[in-house]
Amino acid sequence: MSSGGEGQHKTSFEIPDRRVSERVQHFPESVIREMTRLANLHGAINLSQGFPDFDPPQEVVEAAKAALEEGYNQYSTTWGSEAFREAIATSFLRFQGFEVDPDENVVVTCGATEAMMASMLSLMNPGEEVVIFEPFYENYGPDSIMSGAIPRFVPMEWPDFRVEEEGLKEAFGPRTKALILNTPNNPTGKVIPRSDLKLIGDLCEDHDAVCVTDEIYEHIVYDGRRHVSVATLGDMWERTVTISGLSKTFSVTGWRLGYAIAPKTLTAVIRRTHDFLTVGAPHPLQMAGARALEMPDSYFEALREDYTERRELLFSTLQSLGYHCIKPEGAYYIMADITAFGFENDVEFAQHLVKEVGVAVVPGSSFFSHPEEGKFLVRFAFPKRLETLEMAAKRLEKLGSDR
Repeated sequence: MSSGGEGQHKTSFEIPDRRVSERVQHFPESVIREMTRLANLHGAINLSQGFPDFDPPQEVVEAAKAALEEGYNQYSTTWGSEAFREAIATSFLRFQGFEVDPDENVVVTCGATEAMMASMLSLMNPGEEVVIFEPFYENYGPDSIMSGAIPRFVPMEWPDFRVEEEGLKEAFGPRTKALILNTPNNPTGKVIPRSDLKLIGDLCEDHDAVCVTDEIYEHIVYDGRRHVSVATLGDMWERTVTISGLSKTFSVTGWRLGYAIAPKTLTAVIRRTHDFLTVGAPHPLQMAGARALEMPDSYFEALREDYTERRELLFSTLQSLGYHCIKPEGAYYIMADITAFGFENDVEFAQHLVKEVGVAVVPGSSFFSHPEEGKFLVRFAFPKRLETLEMAAKRLEKLGSDR
């Protein structure tokens, strides 16, 4: 959670306030953003929030400058500029071998975060159920609450985060309307295999449910893996909303450019919802986004190679210091077991790490419906320069040597 901002959550209101919507009073505050605040306060290296500390491709930055100078400074078509929608459709064909109509099947949004919210509001009625794998990206819970849905969580078991078939089947019932999928996955780094995608597709078809799939990390996969969009499998196109964006692939998390790809019956309602949420995404950045999606294959190959190097550096550091973790298959996060360090829980560990060691991470309980299930896990993010990760490794050695 593709995307945007990136949950043990803190409650926004300790005492209910009748002036405020009941559902909003139950919203958590983002622990991820809280850890970024603490990193800034204590001068810590921020391995909590998933944003790069390096620049986007220069070609893309120049394209944004050119768009500003060429007059793309007013509203585009609400659901996206023609150039950007065409580039999205071309990219989907290029990487997934599946043809979509840019005029009927694409909705451009203010980040993948808005694409998910607009999709949920467009699909769900109060009391209907949505299946969510956990650990999960923190926005999916509030997205469900705002849309009136009831979440049904399906655990992916530590340490390899496999999808347990029987547990998934049990989560589906007569009120199931949708399933939220995130692959490559945040926070686990799991790339859901084709066999599990097929199972998900079969269950969605059997229960007439829609698969809303967050694929923001689609180009960050490792060890020869290839990302597969569930929409391209069998008959899933007619019941899938595919969400992605530019933030992670092109290191432009602040641009807030996302999109949803779906059959016309779904995009028609998502477009209306999106219109009343944000009207439209920034027009000049859409024009630059079209240029970004045209980057040559060598760019995407280099992206995977660079992130592989970062993954290896952080993973080897954590292993050598006594963390129990497995290499992520995709995305840019490592979940680590901190049992060996003797802390009471993940929150205590993360607070100590940011204040005394100078490295910020996310408590693992943030990503579970029952926080105790993640109380000995933390998430490290590695979209950072190698020198930043090397500096973090040096600081982390302090905690290792104190054990």
